[in-house]
Amino acid sequence: MFMKRRALLGASASLALPRYGFAQKPTIKIGVLNDQSGPYRDDGGPTGVVCAKQALEDFGISGKDWNVEIIAADHQNKPDVGVSIAKQWIDRDGVDVIVDVPTSSVGLAVNTVCREKNKVYLNSGTGSSDLTGPQCSPNTVHWTYDTYMLGRSTGGATVREGGDSWFFITADYVFGQTLQRDTSGIITKMGGKVMGSVAYPFPETTDFSTHLIRAQASGAKVLGLCMAGADTENCIKQAHEFGLNKTMKIAALLIQVRGVRALGLDVAQGLRWSESYYWDLNDRTRAWNDRVKSKTPNGVWPNMTQAGDYAATLHYLKAVSDMGVAAAKADGRAVVARMKAMPTDDDCFGPGKIREDGRALHPVYLLEAKKPSESKQSWDVAKVITTTPMDEAFRPLNEGGCPLVKS
Repeated sequence: MFMKRRALLGASASLALPRYGFAQKPTIKIGVLNDQSGPYRDDGGPTGVVCAKQALEDFGISGKDWNVEIIAADHQNKPDVGVSIAKQWIDRDGVDVIVDVPTSSVGLAVNTVCREKNKVYLNSGTGSSDLTGPQCSPNTVHWTYDTYMLGRSTGGATVREGGDSWFFITADYVFGQTLQRDTSGIITKMGGKVMGSVAYPFPETTDFSTHLIRAQASGAKVLGLCMAGADTENCIKQAHEFGLNKTMKIAALLIQVRGVRALGLDVAQGLRWSESYYWDLNDRTRAWNDRVKSKTPNGVWPNMTQAGDYAATLHYLKAVSDMGVAAAKADGRAVVARMKAMPTDDDCFGPGKIREDGRALHPVYLLEAKKPSESKQSWDVAKVITTTPMDEAFRPLNEGGCPLVKS
Protein backbone atom coordinates (compact mmCIF):
# COMPACT_ATOMS: atom_id res chain seq x y z
CA MET A 1 0.00 0.00 0.00
CA PHE A 2 1.39 3.42 -1.01
CA MET A 3 0.85 5.01 2.39
CA LYS A 4 2.74 2.27 4.19
CA ARG A 5 5.66 2.50 1.78
CA ARG A 6 5.85 6.25 2.29
CA ALA A 7 5.74 5.80 6.04
CA LEU A 8 9.07 3.98 5.73
CA LEU A 9 10.68 7.19 4.44
CA GLY A 10 10.96 8.52 7.97
CA ALA A 11 13.07 5.82 9.56
CA SER A 12 13.40 6.01 13.31
CA ALA A 13 15.75 8.57 14.73
CA SER A 14 15.94 6.49 17.89
CA LEU A 15 14.49 3.02 18.37
CA ALA A 16 13.46 1.49 21.67
CA LEU A 17 14.43 -2.17 21.27
CA PRO A 18 13.11 -4.65 23.85
CA ARG A 19 15.62 -5.65 26.49
CA TYR A 20 14.54 -8.26 28.95
CA GLY A 21 14.81 -7.20 32.55
CA PHE A 22 14.79 -3.50 31.71
CA ALA A 23 11.88 -1.09 31.26
CA GLN A 24 11.62 0.37 27.79
CA LYS A 25 12.06 4.10 27.39
CA PRO A 26 8.90 6.05 26.52
CA THR A 27 8.82 7.21 22.90
CA ILE A 28 7.54 10.40 21.32
CA LYS A 29 6.41 9.70 17.78
CA ILE A 30 6.50 12.43 15.13
CA GLY A 31 4.84 12.17 11.73
CA VAL A 32 5.99 14.44 8.90
CA LEU A 33 3.07 14.64 6.48
CA ASN A 34 3.66 16.43 3.19
CA ASP A 35 3.89 16.23 -0.60
CA GLN A 36 6.56 13.66 -1.39
CA SER A 37 5.86 13.31 -5.11
CA GLY A 38 3.84 16.24 -6.52
CA PRO A 39 4.22 19.98 -7.24
CA TYR A 40 5.19 20.83 -3.64
CA ARG A 41 7.72 18.02 -3.22
CA ASP A 42 10.71 20.34 -3.36
CA ASP A 43 9.12 22.86 -0.99
CA GLY A 44 8.63 20.24 1.74
CA GLY A 45 9.05 16.60 0.79
CA PRO A 46 12.04 14.48 1.79
CA THR A 47 14.12 17.54 2.74
CA GLY A 48 11.43 18.49 5.26
CA VAL A 49 11.90 15.08 6.88
CA VAL A 50 15.67 15.62 6.98
CA CYS A 51 15.16 18.96 8.72
CA ALA A 52 12.85 17.44 11.34
CA LYS A 53 15.54 14.84 12.04
CA GLN A 54 18.12 17.59 12.35
CA ALA A 55 16.02 19.00 15.19
CA LEU A 56 16.52 15.73 17.10
CA GLU A 57 20.26 15.95 16.60
CA ASP A 58 20.48 19.59 17.65
CA PHE A 59 18.16 19.01 20.61
CA GLY A 60 20.45 16.23 21.80
CA ILE A 61 18.04 13.31 22.11
CA SER A 62 20.93 10.89 22.54
CA GLY A 63 21.38 10.07 26.21
CA LYS A 64 17.87 11.15 27.24
CA ASP A 65 15.59 8.82 29.18
CA TRP A 66 13.10 8.93 26.32
CA ASN A 67 13.19 8.24 22.61
CA VAL A 68 11.91 9.97 19.49
CA GLU A 69 10.82 8.25 16.30
CA ILE A 70 10.09 10.06 13.04
CA ILE A 71 7.97 8.66 10.24
CA ALA A 72 6.75 10.31 7.04
CA ALA A 73 4.04 9.94 4.40
CA ASP A 74 2.80 11.51 1.18
CA HIS A 75 -0.68 13.11 1.34
CA GLN A 76 -0.71 13.62 -2.45
CA ASN A 77 -2.27 17.09 -1.93
CA LYS A 78 -5.62 15.39 -1.25
CA PRO A 79 -7.55 16.19 1.95
CA ASP A 80 -9.13 12.73 2.16
CA VAL A 81 -5.72 11.06 1.89
CA GLY A 82 -4.24 13.43 4.48
CA VAL A 83 -7.10 12.79 6.93
CA SER A 84 -6.84 9.03 6.45
CA ILE A 85 -3.11 9.03 7.16
CA ALA A 86 -3.49 11.34 10.17
CA LYS A 87 -6.19 9.16 11.72
CA GLN A 88 -4.22 5.96 11.12
CA TRP A 89 -1.09 7.48 12.56
CA ILE A 90 -2.87 8.62 15.71
CA ASP A 91 -5.26 5.70 16.26
CA ARG A 92 -3.05 2.79 15.21
CA ASP A 93 0.55 3.96 15.21
CA GLY A 94 0.62 6.18 18.30
CA VAL A 95 1.79 9.38 16.62
CA ASP A 96 1.88 12.30 19.06
CA VAL A 97 2.53 15.22 16.70
CA ILE A 98 2.05 15.88 12.97
CA VAL A 99 4.48 18.25 11.25
CA ASP A 100 4.44 20.32 8.01
CA VAL A 101 1.29 19.50 5.92
CA PRO A 102 1.45 21.81 2.88
CA THR A 103 -1.65 22.44 0.76
CA SER A 104 -4.15 24.44 2.79
CA SER A 105 -7.11 22.18 2.10
CA VAL A 106 -5.15 19.27 3.59
CA GLY A 107 -3.72 21.34 6.43
CA LEU A 108 -7.11 22.63 7.55
CA ALA A 109 -8.49 19.08 7.50
CA VAL A 110 -5.58 17.72 9.55
CA ASN A 111 -6.01 20.67 11.92
CA THR A 112 -9.52 19.36 12.69
CA VAL A 113 -8.30 15.79 13.21
CA CYS A 114 -5.60 16.83 15.67
CA ARG A 115 -8.03 18.98 17.61
CA GLU A 116 -10.62 16.20 17.87
CA LYS A 117 -8.01 13.65 18.97
CA ASN A 118 -6.06 16.08 21.19
CA LYS A 119 -2.76 15.68 19.36
CA VAL A 120 -0.30 18.39 18.30
CA TYR A 121 -0.16 19.88 14.81
CA LEU A 122 2.95 21.87 13.93
CA ASN A 123 2.16 23.54 10.63
CA SER A 124 4.87 24.86 8.35
CA GLY A 125 3.62 24.17 4.81
CA THR A 126 -0.01 25.31 4.91
CA GLY A 127 -0.28 29.03 4.18
CA SER A 128 -3.91 29.82 4.96
CA SER A 129 -4.18 32.52 7.61
CA ASP A 130 -7.47 30.90 8.68
CA LEU A 131 -5.38 28.53 10.81
CA THR A 132 -4.88 31.40 13.24
CA GLY A 133 -8.25 32.96 12.41
CA PRO A 134 -11.69 31.32 12.37
CA GLN A 135 -10.19 27.80 12.40
CA CYS A 136 -7.55 28.36 15.07
CA SER A 137 -7.07 25.46 17.46
CA PRO A 138 -5.53 25.00 20.92
CA ASN A 139 -3.65 22.04 19.40
CA THR A 140 -1.99 23.92 16.53
CA VAL A 141 1.07 26.12 16.08
CA HIS A 142 1.40 27.93 12.74
CA TRP A 143 5.08 28.44 11.98
CA THR A 144 6.99 30.01 9.05
CA TYR A 145 4.55 32.05 6.90
CA ASP A 146 0.89 32.66 6.08
CA THR A 147 -1.17 34.37 3.41
CA TYR A 148 -1.56 37.61 5.36
CA MET A 149 2.20 37.89 5.90
CA LEU A 150 2.92 37.29 2.21
CA GLY A 151 0.32 39.83 1.12
CA ARG A 152 1.52 42.43 3.59
CA SER A 153 5.22 42.09 2.82
CA THR A 154 5.33 41.52 -0.95
CA GLY A 155 1.99 43.11 -1.81
CA GLY A 156 2.47 46.12 0.46
CA ALA A 157 5.98 46.82 -0.85
CA THR A 158 4.77 46.59 -4.45
CA VAL A 159 1.93 49.08 -3.86
CA ARG A 160 4.25 51.52 -2.10
CA GLU A 161 6.49 51.49 -5.18
CA GLY A 162 3.60 52.43 -7.49
CA GLY A 163 2.11 49.04 -8.28
CA ASP A 164 -1.43 50.08 -7.36
CA SER A 165 -3.47 48.08 -9.89
CA TRP A 166 -3.44 44.27 -9.86
CA PHE A 167 -4.61 41.21 -11.80
CA PHE A 168 -4.42 37.84 -10.05
CA ILE A 169 -3.84 34.34 -11.39
CA THR A 170 -4.96 32.09 -8.57
CA ALA A 171 -4.80 28.37 -7.78
CA ASP A 172 -8.41 27.33 -7.27
CA TYR A 173 -8.18 25.85 -3.79
CA VAL A 174 -8.05 27.17 -0.25
CA PHE A 175 -4.48 28.51 -0.26
CA GLY A 176 -4.79 30.42 -3.52
CA GLN A 177 -8.20 31.82 -2.61
CA THR A 178 -7.04 32.94 0.83
CA LEU A 179 -3.85 34.48 -0.54
CA GLN A 180 -5.83 36.49 -3.09
CA ARG A 181 -8.30 37.56 -0.38
CA ASP A 182 -5.62 38.69 2.07
CA THR A 183 -3.49 40.43 -0.56
CA SER A 184 -6.51 42.17 -2.10
CA GLY A 185 -7.50 43.48 1.32
CA ILE A 186 -4.05 44.98 1.85
CA ILE A 187 -3.98 46.50 -1.67
CA THR A 188 -7.36 48.20 -1.30
CA LYS A 189 -6.55 49.39 2.22
CA MET A 190 -3.49 51.11 0.77
CA GLY A 191 -5.54 52.79 -1.95
CA GLY A 192 -4.88 50.35 -4.79
CA LYS A 193 -7.40 48.35 -6.80
CA VAL A 194 -7.88 44.87 -8.23
CA MET A 195 -8.62 44.94 -11.96
CA GLY A 196 -9.55 41.28 -12.26
CA SER A 197 -8.57 37.69 -11.57
CA VAL A 198 -8.74 34.20 -12.99
CA ALA A 199 -8.70 30.89 -11.10
CA TYR A 200 -7.12 27.75 -12.55
CA PRO A 201 -7.63 24.08 -11.61
CA PHE A 202 -5.02 22.77 -9.16
CA PRO A 203 -2.87 20.71 -9.48
CA GLU A 204 -3.44 19.69 -13.10
CA THR A 205 -2.66 23.04 -14.79
CA THR A 206 0.68 23.51 -16.54
CA ASP A 207 -0.22 25.90 -19.38
CA PHE A 208 -0.97 29.43 -18.17
CA SER A 209 -0.99 31.12 -21.57
CA THR A 210 -4.70 32.01 -21.73
CA HIS A 211 -4.57 33.41 -18.20
CA LEU A 212 -1.50 35.50 -19.02
CA ILE A 213 -3.24 36.95 -22.08
CA ARG A 214 -6.18 37.99 -19.89
CA ALA A 215 -3.84 39.54 -17.37
CA GLN A 216 -2.05 41.55 -20.05
CA ALA A 217 -5.35 42.77 -21.49
CA SER A 218 -6.57 43.96 -18.07
CA GLY A 219 -4.37 47.05 -18.07
CA ALA A 220 -3.15 46.28 -14.55
CA LYS A 221 0.36 47.27 -13.53
CA VAL A 222 0.99 44.14 -11.43
CA LEU A 223 0.47 40.44 -12.04
CA GLY A 224 -0.13 38.77 -8.67
CA LEU A 225 0.60 35.04 -8.60
CA CYS A 226 -1.48 33.32 -5.91
CA MET A 227 0.12 29.91 -6.28
CA ALA A 228 3.21 28.04 -5.13
CA GLY A 229 5.85 25.48 -6.04
CA ALA A 230 6.19 24.33 -9.64
CA ASP A 231 3.10 26.34 -10.64
CA THR A 232 4.82 29.62 -9.76
CA GLU A 233 7.96 28.67 -11.64
CA ASN A 234 6.03 27.61 -14.75
CA CYS A 235 3.90 30.74 -14.74
CA ILE A 236 6.89 33.07 -14.41
CA LYS A 237 8.74 31.29 -17.23
CA GLN A 238 5.70 31.53 -19.49
CA ALA A 239 5.19 35.20 -18.60
CA HIS A 240 8.74 35.89 -19.77
CA GLU A 241 8.14 33.96 -22.98
CA PHE A 242 5.12 36.19 -23.64
CA GLY A 243 7.14 39.30 -22.81
CA LEU A 244 4.60 40.14 -20.12
CA ASN A 245 7.38 41.04 -17.69
CA LYS A 246 8.11 44.07 -19.89
CA THR A 247 4.63 45.58 -19.40
CA MET A 248 3.65 44.29 -15.92
CA LYS A 249 5.51 43.79 -12.67
CA ILE A 250 5.33 40.17 -11.54
CA ALA A 251 4.58 39.70 -7.82
CA ALA A 252 5.40 36.12 -6.85
CA LEU A 253 3.43 36.03 -3.63
CA LEU A 254 4.87 32.65 -2.68
CA ILE A 255 8.15 31.43 -4.08
CA GLN A 256 11.11 30.07 -2.18
CA VAL A 257 14.83 30.06 -2.77
CA ARG A 258 14.92 26.70 -4.58
CA GLY A 259 12.30 27.97 -7.02
CA VAL A 260 14.26 31.14 -7.74
CA ARG A 261 17.39 29.06 -8.32
CA ALA A 262 15.44 26.76 -10.65
CA LEU A 263 14.24 29.77 -12.68
CA GLY A 264 17.81 30.99 -13.07
CA LEU A 265 18.89 34.55 -12.38
CA ASP A 266 18.69 35.47 -16.08
CA VAL A 267 14.91 35.11 -15.70
CA ALA A 268 14.47 35.85 -11.99
CA GLN A 269 16.71 38.91 -11.56
CA GLY A 270 14.80 41.76 -9.95
CA LEU A 271 11.97 39.50 -8.78
CA ARG A 272 10.85 40.29 -5.23
CA TRP A 273 9.31 37.90 -2.74
CA SER A 274 9.05 37.37 1.02
CA GLU A 275 10.48 34.69 3.27
CA SER A 276 10.98 34.27 7.00
CA TYR A 277 14.20 32.26 6.50
CA TYR A 278 17.06 32.49 4.02
CA TRP A 279 20.30 30.57 4.35
CA ASP A 280 22.56 33.66 4.06
CA LEU A 281 20.87 35.96 6.60
CA ASN A 282 23.49 35.69 9.35
CA ASP A 283 26.08 33.43 10.98
CA ARG A 284 23.43 31.24 12.62
CA THR A 285 21.53 30.56 9.38
CA ARG A 286 24.74 29.85 7.50
CA ALA A 287 25.98 27.44 10.18
CA TRP A 288 22.64 25.60 10.26
CA ASN A 289 22.57 25.31 6.48
CA ASP A 290 26.08 23.85 6.55
CA ARG A 291 24.92 21.18 9.02
CA VAL A 292 21.93 20.14 6.92
CA LYS A 293 22.74 20.57 3.23
CA SER A 294 24.92 17.45 2.91
CA LYS A 295 22.07 15.29 4.26
CA THR A 296 19.36 16.39 1.82
CA PRO A 297 18.34 14.54 -1.36
CA ASN A 298 20.19 15.78 -4.44
CA GLY A 299 21.99 18.46 -2.47
CA VAL A 300 18.88 20.66 -2.07
CA TRP A 301 19.48 23.50 0.38
CA PRO A 302 16.54 23.94 2.77
CA ASN A 303 13.96 26.67 2.21
CA MET A 304 11.77 28.43 4.77
CA THR A 305 9.13 25.67 4.90
CA GLN A 306 11.75 23.03 5.62
CA ALA A 307 13.46 25.34 8.12
CA GLY A 308 10.04 25.67 9.77
CA ASP A 309 9.83 21.88 10.09
CA TYR A 310 13.13 22.02 11.96
CA ALA A 311 12.32 24.98 14.20
CA ALA A 312 8.81 23.85 15.16
CA THR A 313 10.03 20.32 15.94
CA LEU A 314 12.90 21.67 18.04
CA HIS A 315 10.61 23.91 20.08
CA TYR A 316 8.16 21.04 20.56
CA LEU A 317 10.95 18.83 21.91
CA LYS A 318 11.97 21.56 24.34
CA ALA A 319 8.38 21.74 25.61
CA VAL A 320 8.18 17.96 26.01
CA SER A 321 11.44 17.97 27.95
CA ASP A 322 10.13 20.77 30.16
CA MET A 323 6.81 19.14 31.04
CA GLY A 324 7.73 15.45 30.91
CA VAL A 325 7.04 12.78 28.30
CA ALA A 326 4.08 11.16 30.06
CA ALA A 327 2.25 14.48 30.41
CA ALA A 328 3.07 15.42 26.82
CA LYS A 329 1.75 12.17 25.39
CA ALA A 330 -1.42 12.45 27.46
CA ASP A 331 -2.47 15.96 26.41
CA GLY A 332 -1.63 17.67 23.12
CA ARG A 333 -3.32 20.91 24.19
CA ALA A 334 -1.10 21.09 27.25
CA VAL A 335 2.01 20.72 25.06
CA VAL A 336 0.93 23.59 22.80
CA ALA A 337 0.14 25.72 25.86
CA ARG A 338 3.65 25.04 27.15
CA MET A 339 5.12 25.92 23.74
CA LYS A 340 3.26 29.24 23.86
CA ALA A 341 4.56 29.94 27.36
CA MET A 342 8.20 29.40 26.32
CA PRO A 343 10.11 31.89 24.13
CA THR A 344 11.29 30.43 20.84
CA ASP A 345 14.90 30.54 19.68
CA ASP A 346 16.63 28.57 16.95
CA ASP A 347 19.30 29.00 14.30
CA CYS A 348 16.82 29.47 11.44
CA PHE A 349 14.45 32.13 12.77
CA GLY A 350 16.26 33.48 15.83
CA PRO A 351 14.40 34.64 18.98
CA GLY A 352 10.63 34.79 18.80
CA LYS A 353 7.39 33.81 20.49
CA ILE A 354 4.07 32.08 19.89
CA ARG A 355 0.88 34.12 20.26
CA GLU A 356 -2.37 33.10 21.88
CA ASP A 357 -3.85 32.26 18.46
CA GLY A 358 -1.00 29.83 17.69
CA ARG A 359 0.87 32.17 15.34
CA ALA A 360 4.66 31.84 15.72
CA LEU A 361 6.22 35.28 15.37
CA HIS A 362 9.57 36.03 13.75
CA PRO A 363 10.93 38.69 11.39
CA VAL A 364 10.01 38.61 7.69
CA TYR A 365 12.41 39.55 4.90
CA LEU A 366 11.57 41.10 1.54
CA LEU A 367 14.10 39.55 -0.85
CA GLU A 368 15.15 40.48 -4.36
CA ALA A 369 16.72 38.12 -6.87
CA LYS A 370 20.28 39.11 -7.68
CA LYS A 371 21.68 39.85 -11.09
CA PRO A 372 23.79 36.95 -12.43
CA SER A 373 26.90 39.12 -12.01
CA GLU A 374 26.16 39.58 -8.29
CA SER A 375 25.89 35.88 -7.48
CA LYS A 376 28.92 34.08 -6.04
CA GLN A 377 27.55 30.54 -6.39
CA SER A 378 24.37 28.77 -7.51
CA TRP A 379 22.47 29.14 -4.20
CA ASP A 380 23.46 32.79 -3.80
CA VAL A 381 20.28 34.10 -5.41
CA ALA A 382 18.87 36.81 -3.11
CA LYS A 383 19.58 39.97 -1.18
CA VAL A 384 17.51 41.45 1.65
CA ILE A 385 15.66 44.65 0.70
CA THR A 386 13.74 45.27 3.92
CA THR A 387 13.07 43.49 7.21
CA THR A 388 9.67 43.60 8.92
CA PRO A 389 9.89 43.11 12.71
CA MET A 390 8.04 40.10 14.06
CA ASP A 391 5.37 42.14 15.87
CA GLU A 392 4.47 43.91 12.61
CA ALA A 393 4.86 41.13 10.07
CA PHE A 394 1.69 39.15 10.77
CA ARG A 395 -2.00 39.99 11.07
CA PRO A 396 -2.85 41.85 14.29
CA LEU A 397 -4.12 39.49 16.97
CA ASN A 398 -7.48 41.24 17.29
CA GLU A 399 -8.26 41.09 13.56
CA GLY A 400 -8.13 37.35 12.93
CA GLY A 401 -11.34 36.20 14.55
CA CYS A 402 -9.66 33.41 16.51
CA PRO A 403 -12.03 32.21 19.27
CA LEU A 404 -9.02 31.48 21.52
CA VAL A 405 -8.20 35.18 21.75
CA LYS A 406 -9.69 36.82 24.80
CA SER A 407 -11.03 40.29 24.13
